[in-house]
Amino acid sequence: MTDLSAFPITRRWPARHPDRLQLYSLPTPNGVKVSIMLEETGLPYEAHRVSFDAREQLSSEFLSLNPNNKIPAILDPNGPGGAPLPLFESGAILVYLAEKTGQLLPQDPAARYGTLQWLMFQMGGIGPMFGQVGFFHKFAGREYEDKRPRERYVAESRRLLGVLEGQLRRHAWVCGREYTIADIAIFPWVRTLIGYYDAGDLVGIGDFPHLLRALETFVKRPAVAKGLGIPGEG
Repeated sequence: MTDLSAFPITRRWPARHPDRLQLYSLPTPNGVKVSIMLEETGLPYEAHRVSFDAREQLSSEFLSLNPNNKIPAILDPNGPGGAPLPLFESGAILVYLAEKTGQLLPQDPAARYGTLQWLMFQMGGIGPMFGQVGFFHKFAGREYEDKRPRERYVAESRRLLGVLEGQLRRHAWVCGREYTIADIAIFPWVRTLIGYYDAGDLVGIGDFPHLLRALETFVKRPAVAKGLGIPGEG
């Protein structure tokens, strides 16, 4: 049996199945990227819920895996060369899992880099901008009297949605005909923007029918439907 006792995180979240990939996460837009990817690829894994209410992301055990105190993070007992691999940052994890399984990232170099550019588009634009809309529209920022910050992020989010709309007007998925890690990265954030953040009307989501079509197709995938709820409560 695989021994993961050298990793402090396993003291707080013991591995019942240490031979499986260990996922430390929450069902947030970033967190579900990895649970969806794991469901899509069929890799055996064990999910551990990191409670933000209990500030577990600031515990020494979690920081030993991710010093940036963010979810998701993984510990793969069967990493490169057969050695355990700890890894954080959702984009890096998606690329790693795609390369590990040979799935959802094209082998052709041009198509591969095309997919990676859209993954970076999500990480550098979609995530930060949509997150700011959530802060200023739903969370503490909504109390600010000055609405210029909110309008700045709404305008930029609309611009980014327009970029996606143009791409999906021509293609079934963000990178073309094939479903990839770029879709897994992007669509949970679109779903959160118009669902959890309740900002659909604010950004005029009805102006982006091709994006909505692709989002509907995405959430109907069985692996997506399951991954969106992982890790569950308890």
